[in-house]
Amino acid sequence: MRTRRPIVVVGGGVAGLATALAAAPAPVRLLCRAHDGSGSASALAQGGIAAAIDPADSAAAHAHDTLQAGAQHNDAAMVHWLCAQAPSAIAWLQTQGVTFDRDADGGLQLGREGGHHAARIVHAGGDASGAALIHALRARAQAAPHIQWRGGVEVDALLLRDGRVCGVRASDGQGHQDEIEAGAVVLATGGIGALFAHTSNPPGADGAGLALALAAGAQSRDLEFMQFHPTALDVGGHCLPLVTEALRGAGAVLCDAAGQRLMAGVHALLDLAPRDVVARQVAQAQRDGSTVWLDARAVTGDWRVRFPSVLAACLAHGIDPRQAPIPVTPAAHFHMGGLATDRDGRSSLAGLYAVGEVACNGVHGANRLASNSLLEGVVCGRRLGALLAGPAGVGVTAAGAQRVERGAALVATELAALRELLWQAAGPQREPTTMRRALATVAVLAQHGWQARLAQQLLLAALQRPSSLGAHHCSSA
Repeated sequence: MRTRRPIVVVGGGVAGLATALAAAPAPVRLLCRAHDGSGSASALAQGGIAAAIDPADSAAAHAHDTLQAGAQHNDAAMVHWLCAQAPSAIAWLQTQGVTFDRDADGGLQLGREGGHHAARIVHAGGDASGAALIHALRARAQAAPHIQWRGGVEVDALLLRDGRVCGVRASDGQGHQDEIEAGAVVLATGGIGALFAHTSNPPGADGAGLALALAAGAQSRDLEFMQFHPTALDVGGHCLPLVTEALRGAGAVLCDAAGQRLMAGVHALLDLAPRDVVARQVAQAQRDGSTVWLDARAVTGDWRVRFPSVLAACLAHGIDPRQAPIPVTPAAHFHMGGLATDRDGRSSLAGLYAVGEVACNGVHGANRLASNSLLEGVVCGRRLGALLAGPAGVGVTAAGAQRVERGAALVATELAALRELLWQAAGPQREPTTMRRALATVAVLAQHGWQARLAQQLLLAALQRPSSLGAHHCSSA
């Protein structure tokens, strides 16, 4: 008889927290790199959650915009399901303690972002929605009797028995290792943005979970599709502050060095065109030698309430966005590809599941629609948690299990070189010859660290798609 073993959830962002909470009353071990669960991309998310709540809007219209942004590469059935679930996700988050922003009449305040034909973005704390969600869900998880929280650990190996994942190995900062049996292992480890020279993601968004799953033989999907946010604060460095798309929804416009509108004549939605379109236009202007500015001086209201994160980041670098244009640059932002999963979060490897940005269930297609990421984390996390609370999370013993390790990491200088290679070869604008040259260099680095092996897979996937599609823009196409 199989006994109930804990569900191991790796990652403390919105997707991991939603999964853990929804798995009640099954026992959950929630493992995070940070002791307090901080450091996730979710916590930095300035955009809100897309949901067709306005009576004039509809889930069908939300789905239409999602499919358009994704270049019709999406799983259409998954898209329609996700968009239909969005209003109930907002309601559930409110029961978890999330306080959403309200308008003057007391209704949910709805904003608009790129790719959306309607105002349907629900925010919390202005442009600090991700932090508000993490704060509320983390408090719930830490108080939940079925969840055991353990921070300060790195999951660096999967345990396999008879072709099934049955546990993980976790290592702490003091070199102690602990093998944990699991009825199911859920990867909620985020994306790969930190493998690029410029990113809006935190340093921990380095693809560690994805690399571990691939080392164990799990299948990937759509690795070539990396979204670049068009407006990160252009102050130099690796992890850049994000300048939320909601600013453009509130009237901010992109301009070149001469003060000319950057998106004029490029797309019918102008500055609110899908992110891949805007990011390429910003990147091209930079290649042409121009600094790109986001002029938000026409944005009304109290910035300390509407856009506190952007205001603080700008002021920290000597820029007052209420008085002067903001210098912006594209930055690696969201990975549409990842570990291939079905609609319930199952990977190709028995016992291994994935949710959130590390997973690819087809909902985002070739380019994610703004503010669908927190939505996906909540809705798919709740679905997966409910599934694993049943027999799917029972599992088998890890006695005699094989340990599959992710392997050694690149040293700092090699990692910096890899980031620059990926930025030049697999950034907003791609060219086959450049990608092939980068692949040859990465093949050498792959002998030294897992990050390069993951980059190898991304470049191979990009070269296997010669035609442009969504965020994958190949100049020869």
